[in-house]
Amino acid sequence: MVRFWLIALAMFAAAGPARAADRLNVVASFSILGDFVRNVGGDRVDVAALVGPDSDAHVYVPTPSDAKRMADAKLVFVNGLGFEGWLARLVKSAGGKASVVTTTSGIAPLKLGSAADPHAWQSVANAKVYVANIRDALAAADSAHAETYKSNASAYLAKLDELDREVREAIAKIPESRRKVISTHNAFGYFAAAYGVEFIAPLGVSTESEASARDIAKIITQIRAAKIPAVFLENISDPRLMGRISAETGAKVGGTLYSDSLTGEKGDSPTYIDMVRHNIKALTSALSP
Repeated sequence: MVRFWLIALAMFAAAGPARAADRLNVVASFSILGDFVRNVGGDRVDVAALVGPDSDAHVYVPTPSDAKRMADAKLVFVNGLGFEGWLARLVKSAGGKASVVTTTSGIAPLKLGSAADPHAWQSVANAKVYVANIRDALAAADSAHAETYKSNASAYLAKLDELDREVREAIAKIPESRRKVISTHNAFGYFAAAYGVEFIAPLGVSTESEASARDIAKIITQIRAAKIPAVFLENISDPRLMGRISAETGAKVGGTLYSDSLTGEKGDSPTYIDMVRHNIKALTSALSP
């Protein structure tokens, strides 16, 4: 009897690492992309996101451990459109052996100044393009399980179709004259184009520094001139400034709009679908009469 259990234990121990080794080792450049890959790959993939939850890809600095992750990966999924300015250096330091998949392939980019706007995932229709590109790349790299990836992708695409309908129905309830907000992070161009909400990012206000008194004065003037009903100012931490903006303009001060990163599991937006639902709830709450 003891011998039987020893044999069974040995077989289990041998099978465990084999199952882990059988999974596809992949890297995603940031948390939103990692969520897409997990939905398509399911339990067939091990996914590591270089820029994790609650982190900013714009100011990300690669580490030696990131280079190792890339060196060990079969596929590296990236956004492209200039979003990962650090990517070329990281690929070079990792040895450049992994296949790099640009998930925005097939998306017509909008412009952000003179450059491409990289925030294409803010349109749910574009998110479906990301998913299709991920599906095709996983199926090509692991053809034995191609049907699994296709099935997972189909199920997730159906969820994204429902999400797109939710967003459109929510926006339709807001009077057209009120569909405009000020946001300090100019990351919602694709959302604006897809759903008809105007986002204005005031000159001089960025996500990397606290707004100055002059910046606040500009925002107040702009809100009054354009009759903007809501303002999302994520980089203003002083509640007195928020109170001044609201008191002097009558604009509702909204909460946080998530743009480039998901939150941790216990946060408001641990997945892409959660993020879009959180944002639309925040917007409709602030823009409703």
